[in-house]
Amino acid sequence: MTHPSDKRAYFFKIDTTIKKIRNALQKQFNDAGFDLTVDQWVLIDHLYRNPGISQNMLAEMTTKDAPTVTRIIDLLSQKGLTERRMAEDDRRKFSVYLTEAGEAKYSEVLPVVSAIRRKGWGDLSDDDYQHFVRIMDQIYQNFSE
Repeated sequence: MTHPSDKRAYFFKIDTTIKKIRNALQKQFNDAGFDLTVDQWVLIDHLYRNPGISQNMLAEMTTKDAPTVTRIIDLLSQKGLTERRMAEDDRRKFSVYLTEAGEAKYSEVLPVVSAIRRKGWGDLSDDDYQHFVRIMDQIYQNFSE
């Protein structure tokens, strides 16, 4: 017995849309001379909103594996945008923070990210957004069980 989803390549549609958005965002970063990748921006964005989180938590929040997060943080540290500090509750762990330069970079890049978000959303309504989030959350949940 076939299911209606058998012929609907929703994963392909999601994947190609994500790639299109990432490519547009990376082009804007390059054109603006930001010297950042989209993955680096994702970490900067999360660190701005969650200062002092652990690398493991950052990996979990961004759905990236721990070695990838370590590598990106190392690159951002070399650029002077992040720093690691020993965790107050466990000296074997580190908390990650944006530096002042990292916070300035966040403020510099955010308007470009916001413009890409607005372009992608176009004329879609708030109701469209609520439906979109509900559907994406349900697909995510289906794979989490």
